Parts: sequence; C-alpha cells; structure tokens
Amino acid sequence: MRTGHFERSLSGLTAIGALVTAAEIYFEHDKASFGNRLMWLPVLLGPIGAVSGVAGVVSRTAAKTALPITSAAIVANGLQGVYLHARGIAQKPGGWRNLPYNLEMGPPLLAPLLVTVVGGMGLLAAVLRREQ
Repeated sequence: MRTGHFERSLSGLTAIGALVTAAEIYFEHDKASFGNRLMWLPVLLGPIGAVSGVAGVVSRTAAKTALPITSAAIVANGLQGVYLHARGIAQKPGGWRNLPYNLEMGPPLLAPLLVTVVGGMGLLAAVLRREQ
C-alpha cells in the first residue's frame, strides 16, 4: 500500500468482481423472469463497473473520477437490493411470520451485499494513493 500498487490492483479486482457478480445476478434474476424492472439495474451496472475498474488501472484520472462514481452507484444499488429482497420475502405467503421457509424459498436476503462489497472495493481503490 505504501508504494501505491494496491490501488491499481484493487481497481482491477473491482473490474473482475463487477463482471462475475453481474453474471451471477443475471442468472438468478432470470430464474425470477426479471419480474421487476429494477432487476436489470445490477446486471447493467456490472459491465459499467468493469469498464470503470479497468480504466482505473490504466488512468489515474479515471481512478479518481469514474471509478468512485460508478462504485457509489453499485453500493447504492446493492443496498436497494437488500430492501427489495426483504420486501419480496414479506410478500411471500406468511411473510415474516413464516421466516424460515420464506428465507429459503424467497429472494436471498443478503445476496445483494455481495455487489455492495464490489462497489466498496472500487470506493476504497479511489481513495488509496497511486504509484508515481
């Protein structure tokens, strides 16, 4: 971290993580037939996050501008996903009273936090010092 190599590495990991999580989200939301239009948002943010991550690896300017903006949008979308998944569980038969079953059969409550971690890596990369 002292030499600034970690900032570029974390930008690259953000790019890879954004693509992997976007693919996983696509398959999981496809199982639900994209029943809500908001299900497309994390799928679309994945490639944008990947481009910003790669740009952050090669450009100091992109690492300090595009990467934090995109990463903040990914974090916000992940937190929104936790809310929407909680709402989905509440809408299942029995709602929160039938929690063990609805956690298993409904939308995964904490899965959106995975994409939030990817966005957090991008935000961290943006505040780290870059190598000279």
